[in-house]
Amino acid sequence: MASAAAQASSALVARHATFNAGTAGKVHKSSAPVRAVRNVTVRAEEGTVAVPATTGTPVRKTSMLVIGATGALGRQVVRRALDEGYDVRCLVRPRQNPADFLRDWGATTVSADLTKPETLPPAFVGIHTVIDASTARPEEDSYAIDWKAKVDCIQTACSMGIQRYVFYSIDKCDQYQDVPLMNMKYCVEEYLKASGLNYTVLRLCGFMQPLIAGYAVPVLEEQPLWGTDDETKTAYLDTQDVAKMTMASVRRDEASKRVMTLAGPKAYTVRDVIALCEKLGGAEAQVSKVPVILLKFTRGLTRFFQWTNNASDRLAFAEVLASGVTFSADMKETYEVLDMEESDITTLEEYMEEYFNKILKKLKEVGGESRQRDFYL
Repeated sequence: MASAAAQASSALVARHATFNAGTAGKVHKSSAPVRAVRNVTVRAEEGTVAVPATTGTPVRKTSMLVIGATGALGRQVVRRALDEGYDVRCLVRPRQNPADFLRDWGATTVSADLTKPETLPPAFVGIHTVIDASTARPEEDSYAIDWKAKVDCIQTACSMGIQRYVFYSIDKCDQYQDVPLMNMKYCVEEYLKASGLNYTVLRLCGFMQPLIAGYAVPVLEEQPLWGTDDETKTAYLDTQDVAKMTMASVRRDEASKRVMTLAGPKAYTVRDVIALCEKLGGAEAQVSKVPVILLKFTRGLTRFFQWTNNASDRLAFAEVLASGVTFSADMKETYEVLDMEESDITTLEEYMEEYFNKILKKLKEVGGESRQRDFYL
């Protein structure tokens, strides 16, 4: 499905940047992989990376930097790492409302701007492991955050002697390089492999948390939904379980220099999720669908106009979700690598049942009720 530009650039990705740590203190030039991102050729740059000397004060293996710590996944990683005894530092952007909750939990924070690489090095000082959970918000430039800033962070990690770098990617990003976000994730994977860092890439399928606002709440509060007539299946994971698996990958040498897909025990279509919500919520819903062909047509219209690039990018990703693909993976080997069992992972049924039990109990206590209404898939 890759576009002509993505296909042409894929032949060049083998020209990985080489960061040779064999001679301490030298500066090495990269041969820069090239990929097409957002219809332009992007060079995984940017010239040189200083390789740190091998002598000096060693850092503690428990020292960790979490990038994107205020996000849905990042905050779960912070809490899990703190519970396991790690010294956690969180890179947060300067803003009027600082992330006080992170400090309340016991983490430290350092201000930096991912779009300003000169602000990054202080956050990496004295750090052994970096967990990169950052991604662009809807109002932000995805290219700046999900590509350029990743290159800057990886180069900073190389120059600062970081011992472990964990990066979150998307399942099947290598198969859908015509989708800008998935292409950028794949490019970062390749750049990280070429960096010489001790990396772990965790490809994610989908989170359970958005299903509450997306499907459970509408069953209880009559809110409409929009979607497509797709057969796509997703093996959702609780973000707390992703954090658990992340920390397992940090502890395990077997997870070093691996790309692993993290998937839940079972994959579900949207109809499966709705049916589960209806069962647990005691409601029925009339389902209406938006044809996939309409979504494709809309994307075709928006991609020609510069001011709708972001909308087109999101529609491109939505089109993948509506293509009938299954976002899942056989987890047997991954569980072995992480020294975990499938029973350690929360199923979607368990997650939803806990939510509905709490909500329906609360409704009963306050004398409320849930009502049925049509909504759209």
